[in-house]
Amino acid sequence: MLKTRIITASILLAVLLPILFLLPAFYLGAFFLIALIAAAWEWSRIIAPDARVAAWLYAAFCLAIILFLLGMQAISWQFSLLMMSVLFWFLVAPFILAKGMNLSLQKLRPFYSILGLIILPATWFALVFLRELGLVFLLSSMALVWVADIGAYFVGKALGKHKLAVQISPGKSIEGAVGGLLLCYLYAFLCVVYLPLGDTLFGAWAIRFGWVPMFLMVTTLTAFSVFGDLFESQLKRLAGVKDSSHLLPGHGGVLDRVDALLPTMPIAALLAGLI
Repeated sequence: MLKTRIITASILLAVLLPILFLLPAFYLGAFFLIALIAAAWEWSRIIAPDARVAAWLYAAFCLAIILFLLGMQAISWQFSLLMMSVLFWFLVAPFILAKGMNLSLQKLRPFYSILGLIILPATWFALVFLRELGLVFLLSSMALVWVADIGAYFVGKALGKHKLAVQISPGKSIEGAVGGLLLCYLYAFLCVVYLPLGDTLFGAWAIRFGWVPMFLMVTTLTAFSVFGDLFESQLKRLAGVKDSSHLLPGHGGVLDRVDALLPTMPIAALLAGLI
């Protein structure tokens, strides 16, 4: 399993690194688009595992939404999509997570079908917008999610005693979540100190609003990265599957790799827009 994970990661890096550093931003947008469309296909397979043809139609419809909004060049519509996604994560997702496993996927299938067509395209637009602000701006924002995950993993392994959401994800602990948050504080602090202030979301917020609002922003983004992870875990448990797919051998599916980005990137994009 470890060998398979390493091979898959190496192939992905071999594709992604040249796109990041050698090619125009268009190609990175195309890479993200392929990833999000694959995630849409997986999303449909999770909520309706027997509807194989419908999964391809769902992915195509997700692509059509993105292309339509791009073709219209209506920034207000794209902003509205981002706002709908953010409002869901702030106002609805916490209540769904609070239900644990006391939900019926069959009854909620129409809701999840519509939801995917909002949060997946919104994530793509958020990633593209952050890339327009600069490659470092995008990567530093995405890295916060990875830092939170790394901190939560190691602190949880060492100190984790109190379960964060035992029904949804038994491996996650409150101590791990706090450890991830503290590491994110350190990461954001280092970004502000050692990188040009305008090159990262953290530096831009620190210089515009001050240190305390910046750390509150980091707290929000870190918390919602956990929400995204838990939300996908809950959806998979309701569907009775371990991974969103097997598209990435050793890693599960694309959705498994981007779940924490689904809430954090739209929120980060809107926070960047406030500057």
